[in-house]
Amino acid sequence: MNSATIALLGQPNSGKSTLFNALTGLRQHVGNWPGKTVEKKEGSFFHKGKEYLVADLPGSYSLSANSDEEVITRDFIASGKADVVCILADSSQLQRSLFMLADYAGIDVPCFLLLNMADVAKDQGKQIDAKAISQKLGIPVIPFSATDVKSYDGFYKTLEEAIKKGSKLDVDSLKKQYDGIKGYQEILSLIPENTVPGYSSMWLAVKLMENDKVVCEKLKSALDSETYKKLISAAKETQGAVATGGCKFAWIDDVLSGAVNSSGKKVSLSKLDKIYTSRIWGKPAVILTVLLGLIGSFIPAIPLMIVGSLILMLKVPVASALAAVGAPEVLTLVINDIIIQSFSYIFKMLGFVFGVTLVFGLLEEVGVMARISYVFDNTMGKLGLQGKSVMPFLISFGCTMGGAAGARVIDNWGQKVLTIALAWAVPCGAAWATIPMLSTIFFGPGAVGVIVAILLTMLVHMWITAKVFGGHLVKKEDRYGMIMELPPYHKPKWGALFRYVFGRTKETFFRVAKVVLLVCSIFWLLSYSPSGNGGILYAIGVAIEPVTKIFGMPWQLFLSYIASAVGKEGAIGVISALYNGGSYSAAFTEAMSGAAAATNLNEILLANVSRPEALAFIFAMTFNMPCVVALAATYQETHSAKWTGLIVLYYTAISLLLAFLAYHIGMLIW
Repeated sequence: MNSATIALLGQPNSGKSTLFNALTGLRQHVGNWPGKTVEKKEGSFFHKGKEYLVADLPGSYSLSANSDEEVITRDFIASGKADVVCILADSSQLQRSLFMLADYAGIDVPCFLLLNMADVAKDQGKQIDAKAISQKLGIPVIPFSATDVKSYDGFYKTLEEAIKKGSKLDVDSLKKQYDGIKGYQEILSLIPENTVPGYSSMWLAVKLMENDKVVCEKLKSALDSETYKKLISAAKETQGAVATGGCKFAWIDDVLSGAVNSSGKKVSLSKLDKIYTSRIWGKPAVILTVLLGLIGSFIPAIPLMIVGSLILMLKVPVASALAAVGAPEVLTLVINDIIIQSFSYIFKMLGFVFGVTLVFGLLEEVGVMARISYVFDNTMGKLGLQGKSVMPFLISFGCTMGGAAGARVIDNWGQKVLTIALAWAVPCGAAWATIPMLSTIFFGPGAVGVIVAILLTMLVHMWITAKVFGGHLVKKEDRYGMIMELPPYHKPKWGALFRYVFGRTKETFFRVAKVVLLVCSIFWLLSYSPSGNGGILYAIGVAIEPVTKIFGMPWQLFLSYIASAVGKEGAIGVISALYNGGSYSAAFTEAMSGAAAATNLNEILLANVSRPEALAFIFAMTFNMPCVVALAATYQETHSAKWTGLIVLYYTAISLLLAFLAYHIGMLIW
């Protein structure tokens, strides 16, 4: 066999993604399962000249049909596409995390068990006899730490052994537990082996008692109507999931009996958890944690931001060198205004992504992210999201690209896309640098009212967006996450963390660079003219001014509104350039670098723009597409040109609608 396929199975926070990333590195791709809003992660690696294909199955707490993730996971395993299943359990919470193994029992596919986070269990004073557990289960079992490179030699050996021997889980002791359920034997006798390929009669009988709708349909199709009626009747006489759940936990206790010893070291409730789980202080503490993390993200971002500034300094020597060899002026403009400008912008934004990934990866590593999810789970559930979604929202106050990148911690693809769509409604740091300045120029003390109106509009915008997109992205049964025990705090593995951060940053760079260069090239071509005072955008802007004035924007403001989609940083500079008769192509290019405003900006604006027009522009710019790098990050995380395009069109339409409302309300006031 020249290749083999491994399926990774585990509950959320079991370390499955860490293992997947460590094995596959950049040799991975992400998409969606056919017809489902569930993320599909696949990758590969080579070991001893043999290729291993890895399927990172969706994280779930069991293999019941409570969600698309769980159905997809069990159907993939039972299909026989995987040569072996690697089941991960959290060593620090074995009784809980082995529930997945108990639910797996009866699926006829070779497997082995990784007792992950063995280092955390050791810190808790636990001693785990993996050999004793292996003897009881009949499959290879090894202590493991996905963040420790030294653990992987044992992983590879165990993987090879499991595939070679075809080791399958011994379920005899679990069968004895089920035998004690009244009615179980009757149900089992009515389900012949191989009734549903890939699943044993025991597994099907248990799921029938648990009223698993998908299994019920499979049995209805496979059996005659009379037999199926008898099954349903017998299942109603049992205690259902209560009885089967009790059997599974009793089996887990038996497996762990004598195999797990504790030194007596007490694991008490952390002082932090007393704060995080407090009804009064929980949410403020989480918000403060995320905001401090956001501020802290700028520190590791500084080196890459400096690189971005240094790249920008290449413009003058490049222009001089090209002029010396007689290169056409347009070539100089393309290299300076597209390539150099774009890469300068990319590195500045990439620095923030690096910082966010590092800081919030650290929070995930030590166990804080689970607390964030726990505290906000019910609140976010009202929007069809999970608790982790609050982090991208708060990060977006600093940078929408960082918010989109932060959404990668969300397992459900539909919830991830919805989170990013809502995060776009949060004005970023560049917008907040612009809003107060424009508001103060036109409204003086009334600027406070404008800022409050922006914040209220943001909240309503997010609520409406959740209604518009939520029904298509998140099913009702997926709207509330199932929160179980919080994982223990533990020390970070810095080596693994930095490998993850550098890998994600590298991946982000290549994917974002393509989109940024493409979009910026299009903007530059549309704004370019040999004289510097024309271009297609200028012609279109002037031609459609009668239409744009309906939204309260003369052509200068409308072109500045378009430029704000490239980068909010340059919105003021673009306005300044356009009203001063400057170069249109240069104005759009400078939107990426934060163009400097004219010293007499107040006079220019007050002389040319009315208050209603200013209000319209503020709302249009604020709720327009955040920037081109946010667009690139959205595409990177959603892996969908369709949904990225829909979000762009939606925000363009909403921003113009808000501009229309703001302008006409302003006309009534002033």
